[in-house]
Amino acid sequence: MTLRVRVSPESDAGIRDAPGVVERAARAAAADRGAEEGELSLTLLGDDRMAELNREWLQREGPTDVLAFALHDEGEPVIGDVYIGVDRAVAQAADEDEPPRRELARLAVHGTLHVLGYDHPETGREESEMWRHQERIVAGLELP
Repeated sequence: MTLRVRVSPESDAGIRDAPGVVERAARAAAADRGAEEGELSLTLLGDDRMAELNREWLQREGPTDVLAFALHDEGEPVIGDVYIGVDRAVAQAADEDEPPRRELARLAVHGTLHVLGYDHPETGREESEMWRHQERIVAGLELP
């Protein structure tokens, strides 16, 4: 069995090759963490749909940038769903003066790491182990 990655682009917010960027980023995160078997589903959504999912699953109002759900137990092949808010990716990229493709990749890596069992604190997340892995993986993608 190999790792299957499926990307569903329900929205791309005008980001060039959004599905390809997301697949490449998710595969890089999985490979970096040694996840070689299973299935990842990544869905690209606009703000309205992300707000609906955020309310439904986390009881939080408004859109979010990424939601991740691990659907496997420890020791089993990876199975998970990642939902990426492409409108949030574009806005966050502008706030950070980053290319939208890089921020989109960052969110794909972030969600994939969550599916793989990594987590971060709500405050001080930039100092967490997960954040360090995330930023190293994103840098290795060498996205413009």
